[in-house]
Amino acid sequence: MTDETKKTGPDAGKHETAAENAAEAVASGQQDQETVEGGESQTAEPDPIEAIRAENADLRDRFLRMAAEMENLRRRTERDVKDAKSYSVAAFARDMLAVSDNLRRAIDAVPAEIRAAADQSLTSLLEGVEMTERSMLSALERHGVKKMDAEGQKFDPNFHQAMFEIPNPEVPNNTILQVVQAGYTIGERVLRPAMVGVSKGGPKVEATTALGESETTNG
Repeated sequence: MTDETKKTGPDAGKHETAAENAAEAVASGQQDQETVEGGESQTAEPDPIEAIRAENADLRDRFLRMAAEMENLRRRTERDVKDAKSYSVAAFARDMLAVSDNLRRAIDAVPAEIRAAADQSLTSLLEGVEMTERSMLSALERHGVKKMDAEGQKFDPNFHQAMFEIPNPEVPNNTILQVVQAGYTIGERVLRPAMVGVSKGGPKVEATTALGESETTNG
């Protein structure tokens, strides 16, 4: 029997099968490696559509924030401009109030009996001073300066300055009974607090209010 005949026996079949298995294993390994590399390639490269969506969302968020900041800036600017227009004359108006006070003192310095018996010259002088005072207060009012009506009101430290107390048991405690110097506001701010005298020794406001409500209910 020759060598070629020996190779065609059972052992030759086993060698062929082993060779085929080895080839399949190599091919399978290469396929798995390609699959892994393909997966890594897909993981490394994100979806471009998702990237664009994320970028659009970020840009939209930035735009909304910027729009909100611009709106806040616009409102602050409008408020600052309005305050500047309303309160730019505050210092000047306060000085003019001092002049108006002096005019009022000059008028009040003339007793009523002297004024009643005054000649034409003194009467004209007093009328001119009064007209000047009215004209000045009218001009201030056109610029937002208004006089407070403090007498008879409850004392408020935000608008009034207490100078003295007046014993009076007939009116509620801390009621303004006398105005020494008129107070003024400009816009929503106090230009000058009113100097006042307040009551002392009367019933408390809370008790008086409760009594009034009780009488209303019984009635």
